[in-house]
Amino acid sequence: MKISARNQISGTIVSITPGAVNGTVKIDIGGGNIVTSSITEEAIADLALVPGDTVTVIVKASDVLIGK
Repeated sequence: MKISARNQISGTIVSITPGAVNGTVKIDIGGGNIVTSSITEEAIADLALVPGDTVTVIVKASDVLIGK
């Protein structure tokens, strides 16, 4: 599958926390860095995601906000 997003980072799922509609998936991308993604429970099931899976984090955003 080709996609336009160029920010693609490989990692390993370390945890999945279910929710009523969206679940939280934490992915270890190495170097002590964890990326957290909130995706639908339906997507988690469709992708058959489980801790230990190797996945690709794909970031496509028009805005990146930083607060302090």
